[in-house]
Amino acid sequence: MTTISTTLSAKQASDCADGSACGAAPAAVLNDSCLCVGHEQSALAQALDAATGDAEVSALVAERCPHLFAFHPVFVSSADAARMEHLIAAIESVIALPAWQDEVLASAPAIARHDPGARGVFFGYDFHLGEDGVALIEINTNAGGALLNAALARVQQPCGAVAGGTPGAQQAERFEHEVVAMFREEWRLGGNDGPLRSVAIVDSDPENQFLYPEFLLFRKLLQRHGIDAVIADPSELRGHEGRLLHGSMPVDLVYNRLTDFMLEAPASAALRAAYLARAAVVTPHPRAHALYADKRNLAILSDPARLQALDVPAITQAVLLAGIPHTELVHESHAERLWSTRRKRFFKPAGGFGGRAAYRGDKLTRRVWGEILGGGYVAQALVPPGERTIALPHGREKLKFDLRSYCYGGKVQWNAARVYQGQTTNMRTPGGGFAAVYQV
Repeated sequence: MTTISTTLSAKQASDCADGSACGAAPAAVLNDSCLCVGHEQSALAQALDAATGDAEVSALVAERCPHLFAFHPVFVSSADAARMEHLIAAIESVIALPAWQDEVLASAPAIARHDPGARGVFFGYDFHLGEDGVALIEINTNAGGALLNAALARVQQPCGAVAGGTPGAQQAERFEHEVVAMFREEWRLGGNDGPLRSVAIVDSDPENQFLYPEFLLFRKLLQRHGIDAVIADPSELRGHEGRLLHGSMPVDLVYNRLTDFMLEAPASAALRAAYLARAAVVTPHPRAHALYADKRNLAILSDPARLQALDVPAITQAVLLAGIPHTELVHESHAERLWSTRRKRFFKPAGGFGGRAAYRGDKLTRRVWGEILGGGYVAQALVPPGERTIALPHGREKLKFDLRSYCYGGKVQWNAARVYQGQTTNMRTPGGGFAAVYQV
């Protein structure tokens, strides 16, 4: 078997500053050694501010989240990118099955069984690149960062390793048009014939959210396309005569960034009522979260017996089992086995998000293990994340990365990476953050 070196030669490393050594290198080599590309921070600040017409966004990023954007892009082979798309298509085909929906929704809260018609915007399929290829680690239904990554793409520099696989201003422009079209399609799927006139971007205390700068980008993008847009806390919404209002403005569609996935909080009462009465289109919504993002679903998607019981075609089963690490529910009856094999597992709360309360098995203490056994966790076979070498003022350093595919209706709209250090992605690592993805 031929072994591929994962470092550049001394001459290649010296040439990497101008990209002349990169042309024949595979993705793993480039992630380890290529520092020839990135972006200028001043250019990125200008791109962020140009998107809103003032300097507020770049100032907020500098103040609140200075490590929001990674220094360098991440390289992915075209073969691995294709495998990610293939796996996403397989998952979508299973979730479309009536048998899947019956099984998953039977144990979900009642609100998840309400079908609003809309699909749900910004599904995020998150992957690790392991030794055996791509591995899906989770699915999210309110994945943040899409417009931030579009802004980043506008200032990316080319690399000699990439011919046509570099995201740039043209791709960012196309993507932003797709985003607006997606919201309009959600409005139509919600049973509406007229034009989409107004959108409320809703999150708890939005001005103090970490990704509030992105809310400003969304508001301006929608306004540029003739759609009124506001940023609001759910408590600012109210129902009146069959409509959802923000102040005196009727709200046609709510772009839902809440982590109150089932709209159970008292502040979400008006939003919940409007959703159930179809007084406004809410996207993403509780049904989408139950069908896609509950991490207990991964225990079904990675279990051949359960897939067989759902009559999933054999060829689809093969794709799922090859691309989704084995996942199981944590139960006290399996406590001894799971503890003894914990170093090979990652533990996550079934309804969690953003890596909160998630633990690598080799980092577990007995106290935390007791909390995990308390219920609501899944154990997933550990697939280490990829690594990306970056240049810091004190020298080179290896950070971790994962990959995120933003999807709508089963179609991949954009690929991005998140570079970090620690157990989970955090956007607080010097040199880390959102990174462009270059296909090799």
